[in-house]
Amino acid sequence: MDDAWISALAASPWLLPALFGLVVADAFVVVLPSETAVVALGALAASTGSPEAAAIIPIAAAGAVVGDGACYLIGRRIGLDRWRWQREGRIGAALARARVGVHRRTAVLVFTARYVPFARIAVNLAAGAGRVPLPRYLPLSLGAGIAWAAYNVGIGAVVGSSLGDAPLAAVAISIPLAISLGLVVDRVVQGLDARNAPSP
Repeated sequence: MDDAWISALAASPWLLPALFGLVVADAFVVVLPSETAVVALGALAASTGSPEAAAIIPIAAAGAVVGDGACYLIGRRIGLDRWRWQREGRIGAALARARVGVHRRTAVLVFTARYVPFARIAVNLAAGAGRVPLPRYLPLSLGAGIAWAAYNVGIGAVVGSSLGDAPLAAVAISIPLAISLGLVVDRVVQGLDARNAPSP
């Protein structure tokens, strides 16, 4: 793999549709690395000029809103208890927490869930199951999707702009940086949740 190959990939017409599909799928399959893909494309945009950041952000945000909306509809139609995976493991624990706070802290949960593994699916399922009104939920989902996309593109762009003559290095550095920042955000949110949890 070399810089010429990565530059050719950046110019592919299939790249942004693939990004959209990946971000949508990440709403359900939490191991898919949609954040790292957005960061990597942000680095490519800054180091090669392709794809354009102005295209990455709305496409990634649209994928986020579509995926979140699908989870919301599933929660609204099916609820939170039908399948075993909804009651057990990390998703089950996240659903239990989201169910409690989804009406009281809707905006906070929708925005922070974008950055925390398993929380995205839990919060959106809980919002649907809890019948959070769609006119309230959709603007929050849209705002969260745009903020998340801009944040990840921005991380990649910072790295990519400093390594403009080495797009492969920009991608290689930006991905672990994004993962590290994601872990920090995850720990901070977990700490805040633990601090705000009611005493037994």
